[in-house]
Amino acid sequence: MNRLQVKKTAVLGAGVMGAQIAAHLANAGVPVVLFDLPAREGDKNGIVRKAIDGLKKLEPAPIANKAALKLISAANYDEHLGELAGCDLIIEAIAERMDWKNELYGKIAPHLSPAAIVASNTSGLSIDALSQALPADVRPRFCGIHFFNPPRYMRLVEIIATRTTDAGTLDALETWLTSRLGKGVIRALDTPNFVANRIGVFSILAVMHHTQRFELGFDVVDALTGPKIGRPKSATYRTADVVGLDTLAHVVRTMHNTLPDDPWHAHFNAPAWLEQLIEKGALGQKTKGGIFRKVGKDIHVLDVGLQDYRPSTGELSADVAGILKDKNPASRFAALRASKDPQARFLWAIFRDVFHYAAVQLESVADNARDLDLAMRWGFGWAQGPFETWQSAGWADIARAIAADIAAGHTMSDAPLPAWVLDGRDGVHTPEGSWSPRRKAYVPRSELPVYQRQLFPEAVLGDGSRSPEQSGETLFENDGVRLWRLPAVDAGIGILSFKSKMHAIGSEVVEGVVAAVRQAEHSLAGLVIWHHPPFAVGANLAQVAEACAAGDFAKLDGYVAAFQQAGQTLKYAAVPVVAAVQGMALGGGCEFAMQATRRVLALESYMGLVEAGVGLIPAGGGCKEFALQAAEWAGRTATPAELMALLQPVFMNIATAKVSKSAAEAVDYGFARTTDTVLFHPDELLYVALREARALAESGYAPRASARAVPVAGRGGIATLEMTLVNMRDGGMISAYDYQVARAAAVALCGGEVDAGSLVDEAWLLAVERRLFVELLKNPQTQARIQHMLETGKPLRN
Repeated sequence: MNRLQVKKTAVLGAGVMGAQIAAHLANAGVPVVLFDLPAREGDKNGIVRKAIDGLKKLEPAPIANKAALKLISAANYDEHLGELAGCDLIIEAIAERMDWKNELYGKIAPHLSPAAIVASNTSGLSIDALSQALPADVRPRFCGIHFFNPPRYMRLVEIIATRTTDAGTLDALETWLTSRLGKGVIRALDTPNFVANRIGVFSILAVMHHTQRFELGFDVVDALTGPKIGRPKSATYRTADVVGLDTLAHVVRTMHNTLPDDPWHAHFNAPAWLEQLIEKGALGQKTKGGIFRKVGKDIHVLDVGLQDYRPSTGELSADVAGILKDKNPASRFAALRASKDPQARFLWAIFRDVFHYAAVQLESVADNARDLDLAMRWGFGWAQGPFETWQSAGWADIARAIAADIAAGHTMSDAPLPAWVLDGRDGVHTPEGSWSPRRKAYVPRSELPVYQRQLFPEAVLGDGSRSPEQSGETLFENDGVRLWRLPAVDAGIGILSFKSKMHAIGSEVVEGVVAAVRQAEHSLAGLVIWHHPPFAVGANLAQVAEACAAGDFAKLDGYVAAFQQAGQTLKYAAVPVVAAVQGMALGGGCEFAMQATRRVLALESYMGLVEAGVGLIPAGGGCKEFALQAAEWAGRTATPAELMALLQPVFMNIATAKVSKSAAEAVDYGFARTTDTVLFHPDELLYVALREARALAESGYAPRASARAVPVAGRGGIATLEMTLVNMRDGGMISAYDYQVARAAAVALCGGEVDAGSLVDEAWLLAVERRLFVELLKNPQTQARIQHMLETGKPLRN
């Protein structure tokens, strides 16, 4: 297989999806030319420039940091088609009109390079039919490439071959999408709406059908179809509002028009109330009102019976709430089937009909059951795919129940279950592979080399995958950490994993870190800190609150000293320590990562020193590290003014508890270095971190020497930062106590109340931040903030 090298890309269409696809390509460091029609007036690139500018305002942010925007250039079809000759990948993302796409393909064809891959981001049009508008020599390099919205965050990309697409091209594209863009790639069949939308939109239609049948409110249904059953918080109707009611209706019409022989075709229609909302222009979130709308601070929901909105109050019935607390899927489904409660009957009905539909359509939409389940996880945010849910609840029992409901006329279609469903099997996922009706066999995972980089790929229920906790050889373990290794990968590099809830750093983790490093120094060549996200949410506040309540501040001082020592142990270990960061790395977690030898970060890493939120300052080495960074950046003969150029933005980040929105932004904020590695696929994190540690060890790693004679900003720097705080306090942006906490951070960052330009060592800087931290802990206002955070999970402003 030839390796795909994408040095430059083009995206055709600067609408919502096109612009965000361009943004994610830019996040990956790939220059992209974003095309659209020429503007009728003024700058001909006006449409595209407006789209690029709009990327700065979207939340969640489609760009990983501001620098990515510089990689997107604006173009229009009248003036710039010649730029396509230098593009290795062209992604068409214009409106879902076959005639418009065909016309555009005719325009671009003369300008394509002989090796360029051309792909359509259509969400449901026939890829084979689209290919006919391209010259014969381009067709082997044409396929579908269906991103899900928002492209940066949604893992799923469906790639769809035509009858003439070159197999090697697909393999190379899948490899590139997986590793470079961090995507979960599913090879979809060329059928309307492909895999995820076909099953997902049917699921929405089933929910709508049974909402009416059981006379439930939209708010009640969202309470039922969200996290309680493993679906996103936006559930069903809020998801429809976010997607856009007009967009949803368009996808439903596509199913209606292109699937006339589907046994469920009678249900492929938008309900009357949905069409009425669309006619009124109430399209959901983009028009600030749809099924739900905000009235003042309250959320109101459409009531079809009232033909008006009412306050949203949806709640689960006591019966259903009790059933859903049952951890056993088999007994939970049995209870739903047996219950007379309308909410319970509704839940069984929506699960049953999706199971039924997925089983009947599997052969025509996907290669195997694993692809369908992963598509629903990655494209719709389900915790489990429909086949996983079915298998966990007892395949045979559920199959018999569905068959009985089909016979009784309770299902949305009378289509019989496929014979393979009732052949005595226990499920569709096995260690051998996942069932493929098309092949009449269990299909193993892809053997593309890129997947060898995923040491613990996302498992599906029943596939026999071992979790990290069940894998490898344990070298050391206590209540807080496990030190282990994977001999088949690299027996000389240890893996340090935290075991605490949310990987909070309590005394047992601190002790474990030091013990693990000491063992690694004795018997290993390097160490990687890795576990499934979050990386670490900071110090164990419960332990801190307990000591505060007891007034045992000497114990707390000792705890902070031990925490600092653990950070120093990581920093000055005799072997390289690589922090593999994904998800939240907050407070002490951020400090541990900062003090590692090197960091390998997943793009979606959210790092920050957030102690101000609980009335504290970073004291696990965070302030010390930034003081050292400032001196390193400015040089050993730095003036206080030069030091402040770095310390001022750092101080504001700490004072406001700012958290990076990506790994790229973490580098900008100084929580990581430009020499660190940023990965787009989180499942590659451990593989690359182990390689990084091995490379450091093999290159003659020598531990760093402790910093001495470090110039600090001192009193002059503190005074400069205080001026900012005075303005913020007097402007009502911070409270008087926020001021006090932030001033303590200023003192720590500036090296204490010493003369500007004084030379200090690392031990001094640690002592300053520890003293200030413990002083703040003695304050009742900080104690109140800690208690409030423990009770509510939210910061208290006092």
